[in-house]
Amino acid sequence: MTETRPAEPRHPFVEMTITRLLILVREPEMIFWVFIFPLLMALALGIAFRSPSETPVAVAVEEGPGDAALVDALSAHESVEVVSIDAGATGAALRDGLAHVVVAPGEPPTYRYDPTRPESRLARQTVDDLLQRAAGRKDVWTGRSETVTAPGSRYIDWLIPGLLGMNIMGTGMWGIGFTLVVQRTRKLLKRLIATPMRRHQYLAALVTARLVLLALELVALVGFARLMFGVPIEGSLVSLAAVSLLGAMTFGGIGLLTASRAQTIEGVSGIMNVVMAPMWICSGVFFASSNFPDAMQPFIQALPLTALNDALRGVMLDGDGLIANGPELLILAAWGAASFGVALRIFRWR
Repeated sequence: MTETRPAEPRHPFVEMTITRLLILVREPEMIFWVFIFPLLMALALGIAFRSPSETPVAVAVEEGPGDAALVDALSAHESVEVVSIDAGATGAALRDGLAHVVVAPGEPPTYRYDPTRPESRLARQTVDDLLQRAAGRKDVWTGRSETVTAPGSRYIDWLIPGLLGMNIMGTGMWGIGFTLVVQRTRKLLKRLIATPMRRHQYLAALVTARLVLLALELVALVGFARLMFGVPIEGSLVSLAAVSLLGAMTFGGIGLLTASRAQTIEGVSGIMNVVMAPMWICSGVFFASSNFPDAMQPFIQALPLTALNDALRGVMLDGDGLIANGPELLILAAWGAASFGVALRIFRWR
């Protein structure tokens, strides 16, 4: 009769990684925030900021003596969409987007618009040009027009890398930092002290479990954007995967650092919001970081999410490789190495 040997115990790192993966896939909230929410956001913003071939200029004409002639002159052009409004409704029409410019009848007409809005400045120029032609102005020449559509020039093309970077940051920090504090408050970390598992093995297992899900996140968001909106991927998929992997490791390290000493869920939530809020605003997720003053640019360019978004856009929109994105990758690597190093030193089980 042969004696059966007990199965060899798995390495603590392997065991903890498998455990974390099983826990993650059993959390409906994780499935929604990691996979469904970014797709819904991309769909909503892609529809809201879609780029039709020719958008009419929205013009409102105030009612009064001579308004009919203005409406007739502007309505003759397909590039203009004209509505009539009461004289007291100008502010509301501009504020609510009903019109980009309001024309008040007179000799000459008065243009009311918001100069801080590019679409309003363009509308003012267009309307003035059309009305002066209707009044008999003769142009010296008529220039030739050539329509050029550059790949990746739409807002949705620019947005998707930013959403991907934001998703990598959010899942890395909340998925790791929040998990650590929940286990600490439930005294689960205290029990792990008695096991043979070392501190670095436990922390590495948390990060590894998140990296396994990274491929699914990448395929879900980028694949959806390409199928739904035709978002281009000019660079190689290998470069895109490498940049995403480094970004996930960086924010995994930052998530570990923020939760290394936090004792309550409220505490770690506040810390992570303080860390992520400047990057949500400044790092070019929904609008370009170049909109901020030059004095802020050194700080903004040093943020890890700025580096990640710039590298993702470089790969997806410009076709850049890893060497071309070297400065951004170095910033990410520095943040990741520093965060992991400090987190390992100050981490507490209790």
